[in-house]
This record gives sequence, C-alpha cells and structure tokens, in this order.
Amino acid sequence: MSDVRVIIQRDSEREERVVTTGTTAADLFSGERTIVAARVAGELKDLAYVVADGEEIEPVEISSEDGLNILRHSTAHVMAQAVQELFPEAKLGIGPPVKDGFYYDFDVEKPFTPDDLKLIEKRMQEIQKRGQRFSRRVVTDEAARDELADEPYKLELIGLKGSASHDDGADVEVGAGELTIYDNLDAKTGELCWKDLCRGPHLPTTRVIPAFKLMRNAAAYWRGSEKNPMLQRIYGTAWPSKDELKAHLEFLAEAEKRDHRKLGSELDLFSVPDEIGSGLAVFHPRGGIIRRAMEDYSRRRHEEEGYEFVYTPHATKGALFEKSGHLDWYADGMYPPMQLDAGVDYYLKPMNCPMHNLIFDARGRSYRELPLRMFEFGTVYRYEKSGVVHGLTRARGFTQDDAHIYCTREQMGEELDRTLTFVLDLLRDYGLNDFYLELSTKDPEKFVGSDEAWEEATETLRKVAEKQGLELVADPGGAAFYGPKISVQARDAIGRTWQMSTIQLDFNLPERFDLEYTAADGTKQRPVMIHRALFGSIERFFAVLLEHYAGAFPAWLAPVQATGIPIGDAHVEYLQDFAAEAKKKGLRVEVDASSDRMQKKIRNAQKSKVPFMIIAGDEDVANGAVSFRYRDGSQENGIPRDQALAKLVDVVERRVQV
Repeated sequence: MSDVRVIIQRDSEREERVVTTGTTAADLFSGERTIVAARVAGELKDLAYVVADGEEIEPVEISSEDGLNILRHSTAHVMAQAVQELFPEAKLGIGPPVKDGFYYDFDVEKPFTPDDLKLIEKRMQEIQKRGQRFSRRVVTDEAARDELADEPYKLELIGLKGSASHDDGADVEVGAGELTIYDNLDAKTGELCWKDLCRGPHLPTTRVIPAFKLMRNAAAYWRGSEKNPMLQRIYGTAWPSKDELKAHLEFLAEAEKRDHRKLGSELDLFSVPDEIGSGLAVFHPRGGIIRRAMEDYSRRRHEEEGYEFVYTPHATKGALFEKSGHLDWYADGMYPPMQLDAGVDYYLKPMNCPMHNLIFDARGRSYRELPLRMFEFGTVYRYEKSGVVHGLTRARGFTQDDAHIYCTREQMGEELDRTLTFVLDLLRDYGLNDFYLELSTKDPEKFVGSDEAWEEATETLRKVAEKQGLELVADPGGAAFYGPKISVQARDAIGRTWQMSTIQLDFNLPERFDLEYTAADGTKQRPVMIHRALFGSIERFFAVLLEHYAGAFPAWLAPVQATGIPIGDAHVEYLQDFAAEAKKKGLRVEVDASSDRMQKKIRNAQKSKVPFMIIAGDEDVANGAVSFRYRDGSQENGIPRDQALAKLVDVVERRVQV
C-alpha cells in the first residue's frame, strides 16, 4: 500500500505526516473528540473524507464557528427525521444553522403545538442515543429527483443548483457543484433510517450531538417570499456541552426579562397601537420624558461640538430621490409614492441626506465656512416587511439623529477622527462602554462612483478607525451604495452586540448634487460629505438603553428620579414641600399620597424602578431631614434636606447609576 503525505495545519503550526492510502480525516485526528470535521483546500469536509497526497488538512473544533454550524445543522436533520417519524405526511423545506441554533421548515396540515414539540424533542433524544451515522452520497440530478419525488420543496431546490441563496438558507442544500444526499444509517446494521438532500458536512454520528433543545415554532413563508406557501418552522438550539446549553437558556431568560417591548408596557413608556400600524410607535408621558432627556443632552453636546440645527419635511417629490440615487438602489425600502399636483410622485423620505444637500446648495459657500456640520432629529419612513418589524428596534417610522458634515479633502481625515471620537464619547455618556468597530466596504454589485474614490475613502476610514485602539472587524460588501462606512458596535450589560453609530464617507452625492464651495484661490471645488447617525435612530437607541439598564435607568434619564413615601398621612405635606424645592432645581420628584400602606408604596416604587425613594416620618420632620432608600433595598437615614437635594442634583449632573 503506497504512502500519502499530508500537512496538518493548526493555526500557525504545520505538521507533515506520512499515512497510508485510504486514511480518512477521522484517522488523522483519532482520539480528539472535539474535532468534528476538516477543512481541505478551503472546503469543509466530513471526517469520513479520504485524504489525498499533498493536501493541507485543518481540523475543525466543535466550538469554532464552523463546528457550531455543523453541530446545529446535524441537529436540524435529527429534528426533521423525528418530525417525519411522528408526522409521516410532513414535507421537508429547508433546515439551516442560524445564530445560536437552527430551524427546519415543514409543510404540515396543522400547526405544531407545544405538546408536539415535546414529543419531537423526545424522539430526537432517542435518535441521538442510537448513534446513527451521517453518510454522504453523491447523486445525479435525475437520481435525486427520483428519490425525492414525494418532496416537492426539495425538487424545487434541485432546480436551483448553482444559484441557491444564503439569504433563505437554500445554499445549505444545494451548491454550484455536485448534488449530495445524506443518509442516516443504523449504527449496527447500516440500514437506512432517513435521508435528506444536503451539501453537508455533518457530524460523524448523532451520538456526537452533546446538548440541544427545541425552543418554539412559528409560521414562515417558503424561502421567505409572501408569494409562496406558508410553512411551519421549528426553532432549536444546540451546544457543545450541557453547561453551555444551560448558560444559553439562562441568557435567553435574562434577555426576555429585559425585552424592551415587555418593559415598555410594564413601565408605561410606549406602545404600538394596531390603529396606527405595525412599526409605528407612540411614546407615553414617561417614555416621552426619557426621550426628551436623551435628545436634550444630545443637542447640548452637538452645539458644544459646533453643529448647526436644521429641519426638513417628511415628504418630497420623487425627483429628489432620483437625483440622489435612492430610487435606483433603495426603492424596495421606501413607501410607495403618493400622486399629487397633477400626477407628481411624492415619497415619504427614507433618508435626510438629499434635503441637507439642498440646504448646503441654497446659497454660495466659501471654504471659510467648512467644515459645515448640519444636524437634525429627522423622522424617516422605511417599508420593512411585517415579518422583520420588531418593537422599536426595527420600525417603519423612526427619528434619526442625523448629521451631515461638508468639508474639504484636506480636512477629511481630521474631521472623521474628530467625529468618531465625539460619537464614542457621547455613547459612553449614556452608559455604553464596550465597543468594537466594523468597516463596511464596497458591494461590487451596488455602488456609484469611481473605484479610485472608493479606495481613497475606505483607506481614510481605516486609518481613522485604527487610531481609536479598538478592535476593527471587516464587513466586506456591507457599505451603502454611495460610500464605505465605520459602524460602532456596542455590547450591552449582558453581552449582546448592537450596531450603534455609523460614519460614512461620501464623494458621490456631492457629485450628483453638483455641490461646490469657493476655495481660497477663487476656484470652485467639490466638498466631501460625511454621513453620521450617532444613535442610529432615537427609537432604537431608546430600546437598547431600556434593555441595557433592564428599565432601571440612571437618575438623569429616569422619568421619575425620586418618589416621596410618607410613613403616615401627617408627613405628606412635608414631602410635597421637599418635592417642590426639588422641581425648582430641575429634578423630577413625585410624592405617593395614595391610601396604600407604606410597604405597598415602596413595592410600587421598586416596580417602577425609581432610583431614589425619599422617606419621611416624625423624626425626619422634626430634624428637617429625609431618609434615602435605594433600589437595592439599602437605606440612608437622617439626611438634612439641603444635603439630600444637593445629592440628587449631583447624581443627575454626573449621570451616574445608583
């Protein structure tokens, strides 16, 4: 038997090994239980893959991104097998891995119930214990159609070979090359137990699946199109260990407690009435206080930074968005036009930038005015599909804290640096401190302007981002059509990542709008345009902060900063006088003068997540003092009134959490 030379590549280490012909990837990594697949020449392979002479083999750990995807996709197959064993009439859709889990779509007569999910999970556990082997088999298109004649959705996927999309998960089933079917084979007899059209790779056996759980089911259109049949989707999660599964479920429970939609209702902050429409929120008085405090502080900081405020209308003639390019590149995200003025198309604006360009162009500009920083709280409207609308974080109408900076080419680097520093500092003021940056570059299929301009803009942004000393992550093809961007990604109190501010460098819209300024030598020059949204949208940032703080806002943002709680009726007037003094100092203080018992009033204040409870009894009144009770239940007694007021003012002014 001849020898085969292969290279084992582990990170930066390379090991040459001589093995016999017929050696598999599993043989190379025998005894390494965390290795679930191999990467050969950039392609993922099952461990059953037979290695060839000269190949570089990289082991794939189950905890790596690729390993987790293989684990979760293999678990999706086990779920589909369990469903078809329990519901033989079920037709198979697609079952890709997704962030933290997987799903599989099924065509069934009736939606799955919670009891059905329990039965399916129990059957999955039985299949897992049997240790069925995942076995890859290459088939022709004709053979695949014959074998899967009773699976109409799989037949459609076979016809997509070479054009399957990642967006709807079809690319996990068919690629550009050969078709493959994965057989689940009995561990002892090798008998076929189940099969599915799939590209793979998969785990060696079902027994290698360490821990999984089914989460929920929902309706979903086949391949994400409203024109297609409605299927039933089951979501699940799978992890490399039971401890990691437990930690994930605990994380989800904590995230559910922090869900801004739930907290928004409990704390009476906002709602999304059916009468108005999906994705269109109204803020209630207490939510309005928080929003105003957010906006007021932002306005103040922008004024200090040299921004000038502008205002623009909510609708415009369509010709403006033809000029900007939005109707060419963004029409699907816009509301349909309204025909007014003898057939002229008017659109609700999805962006503020074209209108800001008109303000710049309203009169001649001199180099002495640059950089010109325009800022607006501008409400925009984007037609999001109903399936992706989610509370305040994915809405159809929202207000951007939108700025556009016009500067010279020479000012560009310094202005970007200054802008990014301003953005990060302001986000820190709101209590977010854990960041990384993402650099989105040109989509080769969707851009305007020259390659040279894009290259210059991208490199300028890269240098500016690197100066911050934060992790910089590439986002290839993620830029808007008019220029590359830096996105600030912030991690919240439980480690979730949210995209916050974006900074985009644009040489193209000034060209389209023929924007000019008069340079020092009297020539007409084209300004550079920087697009910058600091919060992204007020609504979304509100939701992020609500979840970050779990509703317990720091005092400067809290709708009620302190609640007066009298020990008895005789102490109500004393606390009302204290509250009146506090209000003169700009504080938001209420007194609970209801007939509830004192302990009930304390519980109500705790439920409302009020930062301070101000308690007063006979001794406090006699001494001209109050007692502080904090959110954690601790108490500070006998504080003189003037000191108590000074402490409240100090905590609010320093924007600290208590």
